[in-house]
Amino acid sequence: MDFELSEKHRIIQKQVYEFSREEIVPIIAEHDRKAEFPSQLLPNLGAHGFLGICLPVRYGGAGMDYGALAVVSEGLEWADSSVRETIAVHLGLHALAIFQWGTEAQREYFLPSLASGENIGCFGLTEAEFGSDVSGLKSRAQKEGSHYILTGKKTWITLANVADRMLVFAKTDPNQGTRGITAFILERNWEGVTTESIPGKMGVRASDTGWIKMDNVAVPESHRLGEEGEGFKIAMSALDNGRYAVAAGAVGLMKACLQESVRYARERKTFGKPIAEHQLVQQMIALMQQRIDVGELLVRKVTDLKNRGIRNTRETSMAKWYCTDSANATANDAVQIHGAYGYSDECSVERHLRNSKSATIYEGTSQIHQLMQAGYVFGFRENKPLRCELPAYDPDYWQVEA
Repeated sequence: MDFELSEKHRIIQKQVYEFSREEIVPIIAEHDRKAEFPSQLLPNLGAHGFLGICLPVRYGGAGMDYGALAVVSEGLEWADSSVRETIAVHLGLHALAIFQWGTEAQREYFLPSLASGENIGCFGLTEAEFGSDVSGLKSRAQKEGSHYILTGKKTWITLANVADRMLVFAKTDPNQGTRGITAFILERNWEGVTTESIPGKMGVRASDTGWIKMDNVAVPESHRLGEEGEGFKIAMSALDNGRYAVAAGAVGLMKACLQESVRYARERKTFGKPIAEHQLVQQMIALMQQRIDVGELLVRKVTDLKNRGIRNTRETSMAKWYCTDSANATANDAVQIHGAYGYSDECSVERHLRNSKSATIYEGTSQIHQLMQAGYVFGFRENKPLRCELPAYDPDYWQVEA
């Protein structure tokens, strides 16, 4: 396992950090205050190849490996979690699910417009009465001829009001629990599909979050992803990709907090010397660096497994749990180092602290990930083979036109 970024990864890293400095940082504080999604960023995210960074060239992607998704996620969240969420959901949860589970016809139809940013995708699993307990899903899909009729409502959906296409999950057989769930791709302009924003969030205010209502939506069979009853497997495998991007993004947030804290600690003086010379401040700085180093190692371990086509649910869960909890702790320390200034929204660490809390909740709470890890240790959980595994990275396939 190589711990160093490749030359191609370093180029992507340079590009994404430049993008963050030049296009996100100057505008994000105002968008956060107004709780407005920075939609003006989407065309350039697509133009830089970030929206399809790890999709094969034949489907309009940049042809990079899965590690490039981590590099992009880290660089975007260094500026703001709200923008990184766009990548994690659009690419990690939506597009990669189609790449993994879709037919060739579906890949050719859906992926190019997602990779370019012509269309934006979201992921609709959570409902008002369930989150972690997927078996409690209430949405229903009834087969009628060549269509399915979908009814239900999804909530806390990132990009709900931005997405052109929505990967949603409904029960086609309510008596089969998770084995009765099926996945569908909805188009925004279909009759019966409505969305609305959820206001008043504590953090990630510049990210669009809302609900999706499905009122007798007619979905053709061509828009069913996978087979009937495979929805739970599709959702869980998609979460492996989303959680991977979340973990990598959390490393970027920690790096931003460390950089701001070091700069401030060198400038701020108390008792006749910079606070950087006070041991308790040094302790917080040292812990920040420790969390970053461990987080990077966990993310790169998952990168290695994904690139080799090895199931990584346990390792991804560990990375997501550790990195998001560590990001929240790091942002809290950063605010403490900045003192009263850190409590003001004129200081970026205040926004990072609010943002960091959300990632310990979505895509599996920290407590759910703890239970998952204990399950693997005791042997209660195992990674059973899927019908469609995420393909191992092969440059001869990824970087060649169809």
